[in-house]
Amino acid sequence: MFRRFVFAGALFAFAALLPTHAMASPAPTAQAVLAAQALPALFSTEDGAQAHCPHDVVVWLNIPSGIYHYKGERWYGRTKHGAYACEKEAIKAGDRASENGQ
Repeated sequence: MFRRFVFAGALFAFAALLPTHAMASPAPTAQAVLAAQALPALFSTEDGAQAHCPHDVVVWLNIPSGIYHYKGERWYGRTKHGAYACEKEAIKAGDRASENGQ
């Protein structure tokens, strides 16, 4: 009988260490909100971006890194998580051109 109490006590102690599923998700931080607002207008086609900004250069923006590539460069239109954008809007959002011309 003593073993049952020890086992039950150990079980309850272990259960207290487990995370609960009813916990509320934390509120987004100010930095996350600003990062989401900082994205320029993104387009899935080059023509769509050019129609949005006819007097600007269209670039391919690698969204996670914030680095954009010009037409004719190696990664233009080829990164996994990217989209077409206007260069001036990308600069205003804090993105930058690739440093090595790729």
